[in-house]
Amino acid sequence: MARAMFEYTKTILNKVSFDANLFCKEVQKALQRLLPYEIEELKIFIESIVNKNPDLNQCLIYLNE
Repeated sequence: MARAMFEYTKTILNKVSFDANLFCKEVQKALQRLLPYEIEELKIFIESIVNKNPDLNQCLIYLNE
C-alpha cells in the first residue's frame, strides 16, 4: 500500500491531461500528499506527459517550488 497514493496520482493525472487547469490543480494536490522521493518520480512522470501534450507546460512551475 506504500505506493498506492503515487499510482493513484499517476492515474488521475493521465485522466485529466486533456485540461491544463485540472491538470495543474491535481499536480498541486499531489505535491502536498506525496513523500519527497515520490515527488521526484512524479516530476519525471509529469515531464513525459508534458512532452506529449505541450499545453500542460504551464504546470511545470509547480514542480520548481
